Parts: sequence; C-alpha cells; structure tokens
Amino acid sequence: MKKKSILITGGAGFIGHHLIYKILNETNYDIISLDRLDYSGSYNRIDQILSKKGAWKKRVKIIWHDLKGEINSLTAKKIPKPEIILHVAAASHVDRSIEDPMSFVLDNVVGTTNILNYARTIKNLKKFLYFSTDEVFGPAPKGINYKENDRYNSGNPYAASKAGGEEMCVAFKNTYKLPIIITHTMNVIGQRQHPEKFVPKIINHLINNKTLTIHSNKNKTRAGSRFYIHAEDVANAIMFIFRKGKIGEKYNIVGSKELNNLQLAQIVAKTLNKKLKYKFVDFHSARPGHDLRYALDGNKLLKMGWAPSKNINLRVKEIVEWTIKNKDWL
Repeated sequence: MKKKSILITGGAGFIGHHLIYKILNETNYDIISLDRLDYSGSYNRIDQILSKKGAWKKRVKIIWHDLKGEINSLTAKKIPKPEIILHVAAASHVDRSIEDPMSFVLDNVVGTTNILNYARTIKNLKKFLYFSTDEVFGPAPKGINYKENDRYNSGNPYAASKAGGEEMCVAFKNTYKLPIIITHTMNVIGQRQHPEKFVPKIINHLINNKTLTIHSNKNKTRAGSRFYIHAEDVANAIMFIFRKGKIGEKYNIVGSKELNNLQLAQIVAKTLNKKLKYKFVDFHSARPGHDLRYALDGNKLLKMGWAPSKNINLRVKEIVEWTIKNKDWL
C-alpha cells in the first residue's frame, strides 16, 4: 500500500519544524520538506526532532528548492505526490522588507504562486493550507480584534506581500478549484527561535546584564502588545484545521491572552531571577512600518473546539528554561 505524504514548505524554519514534530508524533504521514535552508531555516532544527525516534528519519525527505523559481519537472519527480500541502515558507522580517521590498514580493507572492502552480498538478489533493499573518490587517486600535475576513490594511511591505500571497490563494481556489484554507497567526514564540526574535533577545540581554529596548507609544508610557502564542500550539491548531477546517475558509490562530512587551520581559526576568533593565523607545521613530498593537479575534476556532493547550506564562517559563540549557540557540 502506497504511503500517504504531506508536503511542507519551510519545514526547517521555526514554525515548520514544530509542525514536522507534530505530524510525525500524531500521524502516519510521510513528510517532504521543501527548503532553501537560508538564515531562518536550519537543518539542526529538523535533526534534533528526528533524533527523538530513529524510525522518524525514514519518514522525512528534505528537498532543497528556492520557491522564487518554479517547481520544474526534475524537482517535481523527487516529490512523492502529497495529499496535503502546508505552505509555511516565507520571508518574514519586517525591517528587511522595508530595506528590500522586492525580495519579499518574490518570496511571498511569486513563491506562493509557484507552489500553487505545482499544487494544480496534484490529482486528488485534499487540502492546501496557506500560513498567513496578523499583520495583513495592520494596527489594531484598543478594543479591536480583527476577524478573519476583515479588510487588509498592510503597514509594511512584509504584510503586503503576505496579503498578496493570500489573494493568489483565493484566486487559485476560484479559478482552478484548489482546496485552499488560509490561517492568520499572531506572534509566535518557542524553542529554537532565531536569536533576532524578541524572547531570545530578552534572555540574551538579561544574562549579559544589558539594557533591553522596548518599543512604546510616542509618550513612552505604554509598551506594544500582542496575543503571543507558542509554536507548539500553532502546530496543534494547524493539525486541527487540516482535520476539521473547511475548504475556502480562513481561521485566526490566537494566543490565550494579550501581553504587552514589558510584561513579557518581566516574565522572562522572573524565571531567570534577574533584574530587568529596560528603556522605552518611541516605536514610530525607531521602527517605521511596525505597529504598536496587533490583535486577532480567535472565537471561530474556539467555537470549533480548539484552544491553546497551556497558559502563556507557563509557555514563556518553558522556553526560558530550555534556552538556558541550549545556549547555542541564543
């Protein structure tokens, strides 16, 4: 009997490798990971996952490919025809998108179009899940949490490129009847995250007794806030969606509660038993293209029966304790 497979783009990335672990641990699917292994994608992530069980190595195949180029016939022959495609790969650094917006168009719009074109060649494809971001909706005023089909208001080229990828997915569903599902995800934290991200940066500053910069409003009285969510919970949500999600629908994946960035840093400091030294910086001046508050409404998934598995404070504590034991990831 031919084994079923899932194709993941960006499996060596931060979110992708958590997703690979989830699939290996909970299903019988084989996995093909399409990766270009750049600064954000590390084979070490996958290697650490595969080392947990020897038999898992036979179930994962990594194929190098940069999605800025189409998946030609030679590359396609290397890929066992998947039942499911999870398109997680993306360029995702806001500051880099401001410096070089065209590279983000190539990665996130052209790259998405290339994997969609490949998907058209797969007979009996069951689902194509596109992994998008809260940033497509732009800044969220206090008290506003955006729902899945609210209007886009991209605040930077990264957000616009992800919105462009979404629209290509919608177009391919309408034109070619591809089984598209779209997710929007809040800010993700977890083990093996790139050192430039906020939680590793907090840990690094605390253990080296450095002053942490926290972006705030113009008056420097209020820190920016997010509904932070752990990568394991994101992987749980994606598995839930590909089992129970409906073709053509969009789903917001949201953390259990809103934390401002000072509160997050204080949780890390408490876990490390360190004194937090910080300064507020006006984000409008320091980070053009960034927004002070992002917020999504997660009620759609909650009503379907999914919620984050652990309190975010506990999740942060787990990340800190793991990172201190694995300082190579700082």
